[in-house]
Amino acid sequence: MLSADIIYILIIAVVAASSVAEFFLSRLNHSHAGRPIPSLLEGIYDDEKYRKQQAYTAINYRFSTLQSFCMLAIIMLMLFTGGFGFLGVVVENISNNLIIQAIIFFFMLALASDIIGIPFEIYDTFVIEEKFGFNNTTIKTYIVDKIKTWLLSAIVGGGLLALITWIYYQTPEYFWLLACLVFVAFSIMMNLLYSDLIVPLFNKQKPLEEGELKQSIEDLASKAGFSIKRIMVIDGSKRSTRANAYFSGLGPRKRVVFYDTLLNTLSHNEVLAVLAHEIGHYRKRHIVAGMVISTISMAITLYIMSLFLRLPVFSEALGFSNASFHSGLLVFAFVYTPVSAVLSVLSNIVSRRNEFSADEWASRLRPAGHLISALKKLASLNMVNLTPHPLYVFFSYSHPPLLQRIETLLHNDAKNKEK
Repeated sequence: MLSADIIYILIIAVVAASSVAEFFLSRLNHSHAGRPIPSLLEGIYDDEKYRKQQAYTAINYRFSTLQSFCMLAIIMLMLFTGGFGFLGVVVENISNNLIIQAIIFFFMLALASDIIGIPFEIYDTFVIEEKFGFNNTTIKTYIVDKIKTWLLSAIVGGGLLALITWIYYQTPEYFWLLACLVFVAFSIMMNLLYSDLIVPLFNKQKPLEEGELKQSIEDLASKAGFSIKRIMVIDGSKRSTRANAYFSGLGPRKRVVFYDTLLNTLSHNEVLAVLAHEIGHYRKRHIVAGMVISTISMAITLYIMSLFLRLPVFSEALGFSNASFHSGLLVFAFVYTPVSAVLSVLSNIVSRRNEFSADEWASRLRPAGHLISALKKLASLNMVNLTPHPLYVFFSYSHPPLLQRIETLLHNDAKNKEK
Protein backbone atom coordinates (compact mmCIF):
# COMPACT_ATOMS: atom_id res chain seq x y z
CA MET A 1 0.00 0.00 0.00
CA LEU A 2 1.34 3.46 -0.91
CA SER A 3 2.02 5.81 1.97
CA ALA A 4 0.92 9.43 2.11
CA ASP A 5 4.55 10.57 1.69
CA ILE A 6 5.03 8.53 -1.47
CA ILE A 7 1.76 9.84 -2.93
CA TYR A 8 2.85 13.39 -2.07
CA ILE A 9 6.15 12.92 -3.90
CA LEU A 10 4.29 11.33 -6.83
CA ILE A 11 1.99 14.36 -7.10
CA ILE A 12 4.94 16.77 -7.19
CA ALA A 13 6.71 14.59 -9.77
CA VAL A 14 3.60 14.45 -11.98
CA VAL A 15 3.06 18.22 -11.84
CA ALA A 16 6.74 18.89 -12.59
CA ALA A 17 6.96 16.32 -15.40
CA SER A 18 3.80 17.51 -17.13
CA SER A 19 5.03 21.12 -16.99
CA VAL A 20 8.46 20.19 -18.37
CA ALA A 21 6.80 18.26 -21.21
CA GLU A 22 4.56 21.24 -21.97
CA PHE A 23 7.51 23.66 -21.99
CA PHE A 24 9.56 21.29 -24.20
CA LEU A 25 6.80 20.86 -26.79
CA SER A 26 6.03 24.56 -26.83
CA ARG A 27 9.70 25.43 -27.34
CA LEU A 28 10.06 22.81 -30.06
CA ASN A 29 7.06 24.21 -31.91
CA HIS A 30 8.29 27.78 -31.56
CA SER A 31 11.68 26.87 -33.01
CA HIS A 32 9.90 25.40 -36.05
CA ALA A 33 7.76 28.47 -36.74
CA GLY A 34 10.18 30.35 -38.97
CA ARG A 35 10.78 27.58 -41.50
CA PRO A 36 10.21 28.28 -45.23
CA ILE A 37 6.55 28.22 -46.24
CA PRO A 38 5.67 25.16 -48.36
CA SER A 39 4.82 25.93 -51.99
CA LEU A 40 1.17 24.86 -51.54
CA LEU A 41 0.75 27.53 -48.87
CA GLU A 42 2.46 30.38 -50.72
CA GLY A 43 0.31 33.46 -51.09
CA ILE A 44 -1.45 33.12 -47.74
CA TYR A 45 0.86 35.81 -46.34
CA ASP A 46 2.65 38.57 -48.19
CA ASP A 47 6.05 39.57 -46.81
CA GLU A 48 4.66 42.20 -44.43
CA LYS A 49 1.85 39.97 -43.15
CA TYR A 50 4.27 37.08 -42.67
CA ARG A 51 6.61 39.22 -40.56
CA LYS A 52 3.58 40.26 -38.51
CA GLN A 53 2.49 36.63 -38.12
CA GLN A 54 5.97 35.61 -36.97
CA ALA A 55 6.01 38.42 -34.43
CA TYR A 56 2.54 37.36 -33.21
CA THR A 57 3.69 33.75 -32.83
CA ALA A 58 6.83 34.80 -30.93
CA ILE A 59 5.06 37.10 -28.47
CA ASN A 60 2.38 34.49 -27.79
CA TYR A 61 5.04 31.88 -27.12
CA ARG A 62 6.81 34.11 -24.60
CA PHE A 63 3.56 35.17 -22.98
CA SER A 64 2.13 31.65 -22.65
CA THR A 65 5.47 30.42 -21.25
CA LEU A 66 5.44 33.15 -18.61
CA GLN A 67 1.82 32.41 -17.74
CA SER A 68 2.45 28.66 -17.45
CA PHE A 69 5.53 29.24 -15.30
CA CYS A 70 3.60 31.51 -12.91
CA MET A 71 0.79 28.98 -12.54
CA LEU A 72 3.33 26.20 -11.95
CA ALA A 73 5.04 28.28 -9.27
CA ILE A 74 1.72 28.89 -7.48
CA ILE A 75 0.75 25.20 -7.57
CA MET A 76 4.17 24.16 -6.30
CA LEU A 77 3.96 26.76 -3.53
CA MET A 78 0.59 25.34 -2.47
CA LEU A 79 2.01 21.80 -2.50
CA PHE A 80 5.19 22.61 -0.59
CA THR A 81 3.48 24.75 2.08
CA GLY A 82 0.45 22.51 2.62
CA GLY A 83 -1.83 25.21 1.23
CA PHE A 84 -4.49 22.79 0.01
CA GLY A 85 -4.70 21.11 3.42
CA PHE A 86 -4.94 24.52 5.11
CA LEU A 87 -7.78 25.48 2.77
CA GLY A 88 -9.51 22.23 3.78
CA VAL A 89 -9.30 23.23 7.45
CA VAL A 90 -10.75 26.67 6.64
CA VAL A 91 -13.67 25.04 4.86
CA GLU A 92 -14.32 22.66 7.76
CA ASN A 93 -14.47 25.63 10.13
CA ILE A 94 -17.04 27.34 7.92
CA SER A 95 -19.50 24.43 7.74
CA ASN A 96 -20.02 20.89 8.98
CA ASN A 97 -22.10 20.00 5.92
CA LEU A 98 -19.96 17.88 3.57
CA ILE A 99 -21.76 19.10 0.44
CA ILE A 100 -21.37 22.75 1.40
CA GLN A 101 -17.71 22.08 2.22
CA ALA A 102 -17.12 20.75 -1.31
CA ILE A 103 -18.87 23.73 -2.90
CA ILE A 104 -16.93 26.28 -0.84
CA PHE A 105 -13.60 24.47 -1.36
CA PHE A 106 -13.82 24.39 -5.15
CA PHE A 107 -15.40 27.84 -5.27
CA MET A 108 -12.35 29.24 -3.45
CA LEU A 109 -9.93 27.43 -5.75
CA ALA A 110 -11.80 28.50 -8.89
CA LEU A 111 -12.11 32.11 -7.75
CA ALA A 112 -8.43 32.32 -6.77
CA SER A 113 -7.38 30.78 -10.09
CA ASP A 114 -9.59 33.20 -12.03
CA ILE A 115 -8.37 36.24 -10.12
CA ILE A 116 -4.74 35.22 -10.68
CA GLY A 117 -5.52 34.80 -14.37
CA ILE A 118 -7.21 38.19 -14.82
CA PRO A 119 -3.98 40.20 -15.35
CA PHE A 120 -2.91 37.68 -18.00
CA GLU A 121 -6.33 37.86 -19.69
CA ILE A 122 -6.26 41.65 -19.71
CA TYR A 123 -2.74 41.77 -21.17
CA ASP A 124 -3.59 39.13 -23.77
CA THR A 125 -6.82 40.85 -24.85
CA PHE A 126 -5.97 44.54 -24.60
CA VAL A 127 -2.26 44.46 -25.42
CA ILE A 128 -1.36 41.47 -27.60
CA GLU A 129 -4.67 40.96 -29.44
CA GLU A 130 -5.11 44.74 -29.72
CA LYS A 131 -1.62 45.21 -31.15
CA PHE A 132 -2.19 42.63 -33.88
CA GLY A 133 -5.68 43.81 -34.82
CA PHE A 134 -7.79 41.00 -33.33
CA ASN A 135 -9.43 42.68 -30.36
CA ASN A 136 -12.81 44.42 -30.52
CA THR A 137 -13.64 43.88 -26.84
CA THR A 138 -14.21 46.99 -24.76
CA ILE A 139 -13.38 47.26 -21.05
CA LYS A 140 -17.12 47.36 -20.31
CA THR A 141 -17.77 44.20 -22.32
CA TYR A 142 -14.87 42.42 -20.59
CA ILE A 143 -16.18 43.30 -17.11
CA VAL A 144 -19.77 42.38 -17.91
CA ASP A 145 -18.64 39.08 -19.49
CA LYS A 146 -16.57 38.29 -16.40
CA ILE A 147 -19.48 38.93 -14.03
CA LYS A 148 -21.87 36.86 -16.16
CA THR A 149 -19.34 34.02 -16.34
CA TRP A 150 -18.90 34.02 -12.55
CA LEU A 151 -22.66 33.97 -11.97
CA LEU A 152 -23.23 31.25 -14.57
CA SER A 153 -20.41 29.13 -13.16
CA ALA A 154 -21.74 29.54 -9.63
CA ILE A 155 -25.29 28.57 -10.59
CA VAL A 156 -24.65 25.80 -13.11
CA GLY A 157 -21.28 24.57 -11.85
CA GLY A 158 -22.23 24.87 -8.21
CA GLY A 159 -25.51 23.05 -8.75
CA LEU A 160 -23.84 20.24 -10.69
CA LEU A 161 -21.08 19.89 -8.07
CA ALA A 162 -23.66 19.78 -5.25
CA LEU A 163 -25.59 17.02 -7.02
CA ILE A 164 -22.47 14.93 -7.74
CA THR A 165 -21.22 15.35 -4.16
CA TRP A 166 -24.63 14.36 -2.77
CA ILE A 167 -24.67 11.23 -4.96
CA TYR A 168 -21.23 10.23 -3.68
CA TYR A 169 -22.19 10.47 -0.02
CA GLN A 170 -25.51 8.70 -0.61
CA THR A 171 -24.19 5.76 -2.59
CA PRO A 172 -20.38 5.62 -2.96
CA GLU A 173 -20.48 2.14 -4.53
CA TYR A 174 -22.61 3.28 -7.48
CA PHE A 175 -21.33 6.83 -7.55
CA TRP A 176 -19.40 6.40 -10.81
CA LEU A 177 -22.44 5.08 -12.68
CA LEU A 178 -24.95 7.63 -11.38
CA ALA A 179 -22.48 10.50 -11.86
CA CYS A 180 -21.87 9.37 -15.43
CA LEU A 181 -25.62 9.39 -16.12
CA VAL A 182 -25.85 12.90 -14.66
CA PHE A 183 -23.02 14.17 -16.86
CA VAL A 184 -24.52 12.55 -19.98
CA ALA A 185 -27.93 14.08 -19.25
CA PHE A 186 -26.32 17.46 -18.58
CA SER A 187 -24.31 17.25 -21.81
CA ILE A 188 -27.41 16.46 -23.87
CA MET A 189 -29.37 19.24 -22.18
CA MET A 190 -26.62 21.78 -22.83
CA ASN A 191 -26.37 20.67 -26.44
CA LEU A 192 -30.10 21.23 -26.86
CA LEU A 193 -30.36 24.52 -24.96
CA TYR A 194 -26.95 26.16 -25.35
CA SER A 195 -27.90 28.42 -28.25
CA ASP A 196 -31.23 29.41 -26.69
CA LEU A 197 -30.12 29.95 -23.08
CA ILE A 198 -26.36 30.54 -22.88
CA VAL A 199 -25.41 32.32 -26.11
CA PRO A 200 -27.98 35.16 -25.69
CA LEU A 201 -26.32 36.07 -22.39
CA PHE A 202 -23.18 37.08 -24.29
CA ASN A 203 -24.09 37.63 -27.94
CA LYS A 204 -26.92 38.67 -30.19
CA GLN A 205 -28.20 36.15 -32.72
CA LYS A 206 -30.42 36.83 -35.67
CA PRO A 207 -31.69 34.71 -38.56
CA LEU A 208 -29.65 34.88 -41.75
CA GLU A 209 -31.26 37.34 -44.12
CA GLU A 210 -33.31 36.04 -47.01
CA GLY A 211 -31.28 35.96 -50.17
CA GLU A 212 -28.95 33.99 -52.39
CA LEU A 213 -26.71 32.68 -49.58
CA LYS A 214 -29.58 31.43 -47.43
CA GLN A 215 -31.22 29.74 -50.42
CA SER A 216 -27.90 28.12 -51.40
CA ILE A 217 -27.43 26.84 -47.84
CA GLU A 218 -30.91 25.32 -47.80
CA ASP A 219 -30.34 23.74 -51.23
CA LEU A 220 -26.99 22.30 -50.10
CA ALA A 221 -28.53 20.88 -46.93
CA SER A 222 -31.39 19.36 -48.90
CA LYS A 223 -28.96 17.80 -51.39
CA ALA A 224 -27.01 16.31 -48.48
CA GLY A 225 -30.17 14.95 -46.82
CA PHE A 226 -29.58 17.21 -43.86
CA SER A 227 -32.36 19.18 -42.22
CA ILE A 228 -31.56 22.69 -41.00
CA LYS A 229 -34.44 24.54 -39.42
CA ARG A 230 -32.57 27.62 -38.29
CA ILE A 231 -29.64 29.47 -39.88
CA MET A 232 -28.33 32.09 -37.49
CA VAL A 233 -25.73 34.86 -37.53
CA ILE A 234 -23.94 35.82 -34.31
CA ASP A 235 -22.20 39.14 -33.62
CA GLY A 236 -18.74 37.67 -33.09
CA SER A 237 -17.19 40.96 -34.24
CA LYS A 238 -18.34 42.42 -30.91
CA ARG A 239 -15.26 40.88 -29.30
CA SER A 240 -12.84 39.79 -32.01
CA THR A 241 -12.08 39.83 -35.72
CA ARG A 242 -11.61 36.05 -35.69
CA ALA A 243 -14.09 33.98 -37.68
CA ASN A 244 -15.98 30.82 -36.80
CA ALA A 245 -19.05 28.71 -37.53
CA TYR A 246 -20.65 25.83 -35.68
CA PHE A 247 -23.66 23.55 -35.36
CA SER A 248 -25.59 23.22 -32.15
CA GLY A 249 -28.61 21.26 -30.99
CA LEU A 250 -29.84 17.77 -31.73
CA GLY A 251 -32.59 16.40 -33.92
CA PRO A 252 -35.21 19.03 -34.85
CA ARG A 253 -33.42 21.66 -32.75
CA LYS A 254 -30.31 21.66 -34.95
CA ARG A 255 -29.12 25.06 -36.08
CA VAL A 256 -26.12 26.36 -37.95
CA VAL A 257 -24.50 29.49 -36.54
CA PHE A 258 -22.18 31.73 -38.56
CA TYR A 259 -20.05 34.44 -37.02
CA ASP A 260 -20.60 37.72 -38.86
CA THR A 261 -16.82 37.91 -39.27
CA LEU A 262 -16.86 34.66 -41.25
CA LEU A 263 -19.59 35.86 -43.59
CA ASN A 264 -17.64 39.10 -44.11
CA THR A 265 -14.43 37.21 -44.89
CA LEU A 266 -15.48 34.32 -47.14
CA SER A 267 -17.25 34.24 -50.49
CA HIS A 268 -20.60 32.46 -50.76
CA ASN A 269 -18.95 29.43 -52.35
CA GLU A 270 -16.41 29.27 -49.52
CA VAL A 271 -19.14 29.54 -46.88
CA LEU A 272 -20.96 26.64 -48.54
CA ALA A 273 -17.74 24.60 -48.55
CA VAL A 274 -17.26 25.20 -44.81
CA LEU A 275 -20.88 24.22 -44.24
CA ALA A 276 -20.43 21.06 -46.32
CA HIS A 277 -17.50 20.12 -44.07
CA GLU A 278 -19.63 20.55 -40.94
CA ILE A 279 -22.47 18.55 -42.49
CA GLY A 280 -19.88 15.88 -43.26
CA HIS A 281 -19.26 15.45 -39.53
CA TYR A 282 -22.96 14.74 -39.01
CA ARG A 283 -23.34 12.48 -42.05
CA LYS A 284 -20.26 10.49 -40.98
CA ARG A 285 -21.77 10.24 -37.48
CA HIS A 286 -18.69 11.80 -35.90
CA ILE A 287 -20.85 13.67 -33.40
CA VAL A 288 -22.65 10.56 -32.17
CA ALA A 289 -19.45 8.51 -32.13
CA GLY A 290 -17.72 11.28 -30.18
CA MET A 291 -20.48 11.31 -27.59
CA VAL A 292 -20.30 7.53 -27.19
CA ILE A 293 -16.50 7.54 -26.84
CA SER A 294 -16.68 10.46 -24.43
CA THR A 295 -19.28 8.67 -22.31
CA ILE A 296 -17.22 5.47 -22.13
CA SER A 297 -14.09 7.44 -21.25
CA MET A 298 -16.00 9.37 -18.60
CA ALA A 299 -17.43 6.19 -17.07
CA ILE A 300 -13.96 4.63 -16.82
CA THR A 301 -12.50 7.81 -15.31
CA LEU A 302 -15.31 8.11 -12.76
CA TYR A 303 -14.95 4.45 -11.80
CA ILE A 304 -11.22 4.82 -11.18
CA MET A 305 -11.89 8.05 -9.30
CA SER A 306 -14.44 6.33 -7.07
CA LEU A 307 -11.71 3.89 -5.99
CA PHE A 308 -9.40 6.79 -5.11
CA LEU A 309 -12.06 8.58 -3.11
CA ARG A 310 -12.47 5.65 -0.73
CA LEU A 311 -8.79 5.71 0.34
CA PRO A 312 -8.04 8.24 3.14
CA VAL A 313 -4.30 8.03 2.45
CA PHE A 314 -4.74 10.08 -0.72
CA SER A 315 -6.31 12.96 1.23
CA GLU A 316 -3.55 12.71 3.84
CA ALA A 317 -0.95 13.18 1.11
CA LEU A 318 -1.91 16.86 0.71
CA GLY A 319 -2.35 17.51 4.40
CA PHE A 320 -6.12 17.18 4.73
CA SER A 321 -7.14 16.27 8.27
CA ASN A 322 -10.19 14.31 7.10
CA ALA A 323 -10.91 12.32 3.97
CA SER A 324 -13.69 13.89 1.94
CA PHE A 325 -15.09 14.02 -1.57
CA HIS A 326 -13.42 17.34 -2.39
CA SER A 327 -9.99 16.36 -1.00
CA GLY A 328 -10.03 13.02 -2.81
CA LEU A 329 -11.16 14.67 -6.04
CA LEU A 330 -8.31 17.18 -5.90
CA VAL A 331 -5.67 14.49 -5.34
CA PHE A 332 -7.16 12.38 -8.10
CA ALA A 333 -6.98 15.33 -10.50
CA PHE A 334 -3.23 15.57 -9.87
CA VAL A 335 -2.45 11.84 -10.00
CA TYR A 336 -4.64 11.20 -13.04
CA THR A 337 -2.84 13.83 -15.15
CA PRO A 338 -0.67 11.34 -17.14
CA VAL A 339 -3.70 9.18 -17.97
CA SER A 340 -5.66 12.29 -18.94
CA ALA A 341 -2.80 13.35 -21.21
CA VAL A 342 -2.79 9.97 -22.99
CA LEU A 343 -6.56 10.14 -23.46
CA SER A 344 -6.20 13.66 -24.84
CA VAL A 345 -3.64 12.48 -27.40
CA LEU A 346 -5.90 9.62 -28.47
CA SER A 347 -8.82 12.03 -28.72
CA ASN A 348 -6.75 14.36 -30.93
CA ILE A 349 -5.80 11.46 -33.20
CA VAL A 350 -9.47 10.54 -33.67
CA SER A 351 -10.41 14.20 -34.14
CA ARG A 352 -7.80 14.76 -36.87
CA ARG A 353 -8.94 11.61 -38.64
CA ASN A 354 -12.53 12.86 -38.50
CA GLU A 355 -11.49 16.22 -39.94
CA PHE A 356 -9.92 14.48 -42.93
CA SER A 357 -13.07 12.40 -43.30
CA ALA A 358 -15.34 15.46 -43.20
CA ASP A 359 -13.09 17.22 -45.73
CA GLU A 360 -13.33 14.22 -48.05
CA TRP A 361 -17.12 14.15 -47.72
CA ALA A 362 -17.33 17.90 -48.36
CA SER A 363 -15.16 17.62 -51.48
CA ARG A 364 -17.73 15.24 -53.00
CA LEU A 365 -20.52 17.75 -52.31
CA ARG A 366 -18.69 20.96 -53.25
CA PRO A 367 -15.53 21.65 -55.32
CA ALA A 368 -12.43 21.03 -53.19
CA GLY A 369 -10.98 24.33 -54.38
CA HIS A 370 -13.66 26.25 -52.51
CA LEU A 371 -12.81 24.63 -49.18
CA ILE A 372 -9.08 25.08 -49.82
CA SER A 373 -9.48 28.80 -50.49
CA ALA A 374 -11.70 29.12 -47.39
CA LEU A 375 -9.08 27.40 -45.22
CA LYS A 376 -6.35 29.67 -46.60
CA LYS A 377 -8.37 32.81 -45.92
CA LEU A 378 -9.16 31.71 -42.37
CA ALA A 379 -5.50 30.85 -41.77
CA SER A 380 -4.46 34.31 -42.94
CA LEU A 381 -7.17 36.02 -40.89
CA ASN A 382 -6.18 34.17 -37.70
CA MET A 383 -2.42 34.39 -38.43
CA VAL A 384 -1.97 30.63 -38.14
CA ASN A 385 1.48 29.05 -37.85
CA LEU A 386 1.95 27.35 -41.22
CA THR A 387 4.94 25.22 -40.14
CA PRO A 388 4.10 23.60 -36.78
CA HIS A 389 6.45 20.92 -35.48
CA PRO A 390 5.09 17.38 -36.19
CA LEU A 391 5.60 16.30 -32.57
CA TYR A 392 3.63 19.29 -31.30
CA VAL A 393 0.90 18.51 -33.81
CA PHE A 394 0.74 14.90 -32.61
CA PHE A 395 0.27 15.87 -28.98
CA SER A 396 -1.72 19.09 -29.23
CA TYR A 397 -3.61 19.54 -32.52
CA SER A 398 -7.25 18.51 -32.70
CA HIS A 399 -7.27 19.53 -36.40
CA PRO A 400 -4.68 18.54 -39.03
CA PRO A 401 -2.19 21.25 -40.02
CA LEU A 402 -3.27 23.31 -43.01
CA LEU A 403 -0.67 21.79 -45.35
CA GLN A 404 -1.85 18.23 -44.68
CA ARG A 405 -5.50 19.20 -45.15
CA ILE A 406 -4.80 20.86 -48.50
CA GLU A 407 -2.61 17.99 -49.73
CA THR A 408 -5.32 15.48 -48.80
CA LEU A 409 -8.08 17.56 -50.39
CA LEU A 410 -6.12 17.82 -53.65
CA HIS A 411 -5.45 14.07 -53.60
CA ASN A 412 -9.13 13.29 -53.02
CA ASP A 413 -10.17 15.74 -55.71
CA ALA A 414 -7.86 14.06 -58.23
CA LYS A 415 -9.32 10.64 -57.32
CA ASN A 416 -12.88 11.94 -57.72
CA LYS A 417 -12.10 13.32 -61.18
CA GLU A 418 -10.70 9.95 -62.27
CA LYS A 419 -13.97 8.20 -61.49
